[in-house]
Amino acid sequence: MNNYKFIHHKECEFFPCHQMEKLEDFNCMFCYCPLYMLGDKCGGNFKYTPHGIKDCSNCILPHIKEVGYAHIQKKMLEVIEIVQQEHLAKKEEK
Repeated sequence: MNNYKFIHHKECEFFPCHQMEKLEDFNCMFCYCPLYMLGDKCGGNFKYTPHGIKDCSNCILPHIKEVGYAHIQKKMLEVIEIVQQEHLAKKEEK
């Protein structure tokens, strides 16, 4: 009963957005990675462009059926903490 952890949207005009060996295991749940904001702490295979933009085009971690969902859920606590800290900092500025 893991249906909530996996979405396979092969009808998408961009499918597959990354190359994988087993496309039937390509998870589309995290079409836009919620870990982008973690920078080099996301755990994925990325690089920075010469202009400082994070390029995740070689990262398939969120799309791997067996581990992607669990990795995202584990790292979301870090995302929540960052957002909370930013919110509190803005409150203190007022």
